[in-house]
Amino acid sequence: MAVAPSSSFLGVLILIASIGYAAACYSAVFGFGDSLTDAGNLIRLEPDGTVPHMYFPPYGETYFDRPTGRCSDGRLIVDLIAQHYGLPLPPPSIPASLEGDKNRLRAGVNFGVVGSRALDAQFYEQRDIFDTVTNVSMTDQLNWFKEMLPSLCSSPHDCKELLDGSLFVLGEFGGNDYTHSLLSGKGINVIRPFIPIVTRAIAQAVHELVELGARTIMIPSVLPLGCAASYLTYYPSPNPDDYDELGCLIWVNQMASYHNQLLQQQLAHVRELHPYANIVFADIYNAAMELYQGPGTFGFSGGALRACCGGGGPYNFNPSAQCGNEGARSCDNPSFYVNWDGYHLTEAAYQFITTALLEGPYTYPRMNNLSPFDSRLQTSPLAQI
Repeated sequence: MAVAPSSSFLGVLILIASIGYAAACYSAVFGFGDSLTDAGNLIRLEPDGTVPHMYFPPYGETYFDRPTGRCSDGRLIVDLIAQHYGLPLPPPSIPASLEGDKNRLRAGVNFGVVGSRALDAQFYEQRDIFDTVTNVSMTDQLNWFKEMLPSLCSSPHDCKELLDGSLFVLGEFGGNDYTHSLLSGKGINVIRPFIPIVTRAIAQAVHELVELGARTIMIPSVLPLGCAASYLTYYPSPNPDDYDELGCLIWVNQMASYHNQLLQQQLAHVRELHPYANIVFADIYNAAMELYQGPGTFGFSGGALRACCGGGGPYNFNPSAQCGNEGARSCDNPSFYVNWDGYHLTEAAYQFITTALLEGPYTYPRMNNLSPFDSRLQTSPLAQI
């Protein structure tokens, strides 16, 4: 006759199982997104052989000693997340040299492309909004993953095991949807009505990944765009009331905050549909705001609003002489700066944000309370005891 385990014995079993899975952590990290994620895909999509400015020094100088296509002086958040879990940096998804390298790709792949938007190009072209960098969308990147998946696993069981143990990072989609709309001359009154469409599309992508078999998905907010040197340069105002006490543009950060608020609401609906999946909102907006509120407190003596690398001006950002182009100059020590090139952050800032996500309070649910074990409670034998 089977004997029911005591509550203390059950607690020990759960503790042991949790420790075992937590130690294993994730077996792969798959990244999607824009220039906050791209590790070298953009250049392979340039039809005329154009080399974008982020493929020239001083990009990559801090960690790689050379440009890699990353829009920073070093690693990005998705890179740092992978290393946190003892995994290699997720390689770009489309280098020909990686074709057939199944074992390496099973540890994760980076599908991000500089300039990518959540919504397809057709949506924006109908509104006379154009992206001069790329027409790649979030849907395109998800399709690339779906096409690659059969080459990563040999059977349905093998695929389930891979997807169960992987962490999916669904980029910072939304930032380029709004940035390129503004750069196309559209005002906030035109942009605000399609922010709900953007956040619904992101939530739908999360739903598709869960339906495909993903069990842990991190979805970042957008950054405080109103604090970026590029926005501060493009949209200067003679009215002091347009700036907050930090010097950031209030209306831009209100736009970003509206996106983040709606995104959290949409993710709550997806959680209701998939209660056994870990759907994690990553609040990189407020994690970054800690740096903007007190950069010197965290060792960023160069400040937070002025770019380390750029072509001059009040914020060291010049659209005609961007970092990597002739006429731009870089600071001596990027680790003293929050902003790298006007749009993106330094590796040091990304390290701060990554730690705040993985070990601090800026994810919901908290990443440091999760493991692949949690996402498999539905089928775990312990759940049946």
